[in-house]
Amino acid sequence: MIVSAKTDIGMKRSTNQDSFSYGQLENGAVTWAVVCDGMGGMAAGNVASQSAVEVIAGALEQNLSPKSSASFVRNLLKTSIESANTRVYDMALENEEMRGMGTTVVAVVIIKGIAYFAHAGDSRAYHYFDNQLVQITTDHSIVQTLVEKGQLTEDEAKNHPNKNIITRALGVASYIDIDFEECEVSAGDIVLLCTDGLTNCIDDELMKLTCSDNDFDSLAERQVELANQNGGNDNITIVAVKI
Repeated sequence: MIVSAKTDIGMKRSTNQDSFSYGQLENGAVTWAVVCDGMGGMAAGNVASQSAVEVIAGALEQNLSPKSSASFVRNLLKTSIESANTRVYDMALENEEMRGMGTTVVAVVIIKGIAYFAHAGDSRAYHYFDNQLVQITTDHSIVQTLVEKGQLTEDEAKNHPNKNIITRALGVASYIDIDFEECEVSAGDIVLLCTDGLTNCIDDELMKLTCSDNDFDSLAERQVELANQNGGNDNITIVAVKI
């Protein structure tokens, strides 16, 4: 497995509140990645996303192995995100300037032909295979809830003024509700994690087109460039893993 990753401040923001990390074990037998999009005034969003990534990345790096079972991987994703939630929540309680800070989270562990995902918020995971692009995660947002209730169409949701209001985030409460997904992956597939700075500026068709190119090494960089060309309204982060 090989990785293409990049984060960018975008065209409109003064700071980058996105954070990410990834790693591989045993020459790529296991690959993991995590992406977080912080929220909170000034530096607080940076602190939330960086702290969450540090905790989750540390747990995955220290505990995963090619022998890890499916149940172990699922539980490790759960406990690492819960630990990150506690860290960010406690920091916010202890520092008045950080009150209300939080972050989205999307993480993946790819092992033995299965990709295991965990997420909260509106950062997303995608699976590209056989010239198809499938969104694995479902946004935890007000607009997504309205779509599910039939009160908004998918097209209306794309430009809704409240599209960036999320209903779940890491660090804003003592407990975090996490969604879990998994899918089979094969040689040539791509698993992609990203913040909404990408998906708000690049539609699925354009994302699929970039995934279909043979130049995987520059995939993240090209997607960042396209997002910035289309407005770059937010920080942009991509971590893509090619099986």
